[in-house]
Amino acid sequence: MKLNHPALTLTAGALFANALPSGSSSGSGDHDAPPCRFALKWSQEQVLDHTDDFISDLLYWEGKFHQDGIAYNAENGMSYDGSQIDWVTGEKTEKHSFSAASKEALQIMLYSRTIDGSPEAARFISPGNPKDAPNKVISIMEKKLKTYQRFNETYPGFGGALPWMVTNTVDVSPQDGWTNRVPGLDNGELWWSVYAWIHALEKINQPGYQELAKGWKTWLDVTLENMVKIFHRGEGVVCAVTEIGDQALPVDDPAQTYKCESEAVLNDPYEGELVAYMFHLFGNLSEEDKDALWVAKRPQLVNDEYDMGGVGPITVERGYWFSGHEPWKVLELPFYDVDIIRRVYHNAERARTCNSVVTKVPGLFASVNNITDVETDTIIGYISPAGIPSIANQTEQYLEVITPYASWPTILFDKPVGLAWWRNMVAGKKMQNPYGSTESTRVDGEGVSALLTWDSKVLTVVSIIGGVGDLARERLQADGVYDEFVRIAELSRIRLIIHGVKREYSMVFGDLKGEDIELCLPSVEIPDRGLKDFTQCEA
Repeated sequence: MKLNHPALTLTAGALFANALPSGSSSGSGDHDAPPCRFALKWSQEQVLDHTDDFISDLLYWEGKFHQDGIAYNAENGMSYDGSQIDWVTGEKTEKHSFSAASKEALQIMLYSRTIDGSPEAARFISPGNPKDAPNKVISIMEKKLKTYQRFNETYPGFGGALPWMVTNTVDVSPQDGWTNRVPGLDNGELWWSVYAWIHALEKINQPGYQELAKGWKTWLDVTLENMVKIFHRGEGVVCAVTEIGDQALPVDDPAQTYKCESEAVLNDPYEGELVAYMFHLFGNLSEEDKDALWVAKRPQLVNDEYDMGGVGPITVERGYWFSGHEPWKVLELPFYDVDIIRRVYHNAERARTCNSVVTKVPGLFASVNNITDVETDTIIGYISPAGIPSIANQTEQYLEVITPYASWPTILFDKPVGLAWWRNMVAGKKMQNPYGSTESTRVDGEGVSALLTWDSKVLTVVSIIGGVGDLARERLQADGVYDEFVRIAELSRIRLIIHGVKREYSMVFGDLKGEDIELCLPSVEIPDRGLKDFTQCEA
């Protein structure tokens, strides 16, 4: 069944006049500050018709998150996970003074786009003075590099990889629970973000940029020399978390040891796959070990079909939860250069958006922080199992909380539709604050997560500015490995059978169903259950 946009736009309050809202940014270059609660001034139809102007408003307010003491530490250049905000006012309260390699990756992707000349990235980085954004970014990244170098000197056993860490001091250290432990997935995201960052720097023919590029390239080269030893156990096994014998000993010390902490390994076809690509292309593995990486992943790449409520069948790649967090890898590498991958992932967004229409949910699902317990002023916990059970490996899920950032994979394919979903979620009570969008909201409107984090805010922004796949493509071509990347991406699961031909996705996905089905638009709104908007961000 084909669902067209007009059939799905008849939501309450959606059919307003299509002129720009009063106070919004205009396409003529007027960048006056839009109101904090700007989403309420935009109808769905206006977002569809004036997407660039809506993006300008969005970036202005999301950029308020990018402040010292909230998103990052200006003293050492390191990211913070984010900050809680006051339940009444929306002002920042308790800082999350920790971070991880994945947050660092988002920060560095954003900065790569900034110095590559993206006006959208500049508006986020420095809403009040976008021209100053490149200088701001360079200053932060100079400090960050020195912080990474000091961390390596203090904790050489990590070999350049980053654990979850405390970042509110000049010299960072492993967070409680991460002594002698390091995660693989987050670091794979970090390596490729730095890869793109180096290329963005080298494109600018200025001595300061070139010198900084050399420093970051040295860091990445040294790190990658160590990563295979730290995470790769042979026979296709890549540790999800590696246990380090002694983080104070160098990687090559005879007394140093590395082993997988548990049986959990990175054999997924989702964001964890970034580690396998780095090892295959730059890890100096034997052909046998390269083959084994993809053989180990083969069982997890599964052809599935979405078919519910008269929508479908739509051929998709089965998700783990089918969370909006899982496609992260497409922001960092040019996977959409491969036709079959682009088409399969486009189908995923057909399923993602239409599933919420079929199930009458006012938003999209992704792994995210749960709502705030108002009595204790604490976040109830983290929700990992949030997606679409019918096309997921893990079918036991918690589907009570939605998050604006779950729209980012849709935005990559269709900005108007993806941003219509983002707007539908932030139009809920308390879903905008003085720093942009709020983390998450219950589907029934009974509560929100009064929190700001890199994942819930900057994944959306990075998708709007297109990720860094194009920078990675140029760098892969310069390094002479782009063709090999494409070859792996297409049919890596059959390398042992047909050496040297198209691989991975073509083996699993033949004729795709559902490519004629359009992306769906929101059909219901978040109910008003009496929550009051933040006083510092009222309509």
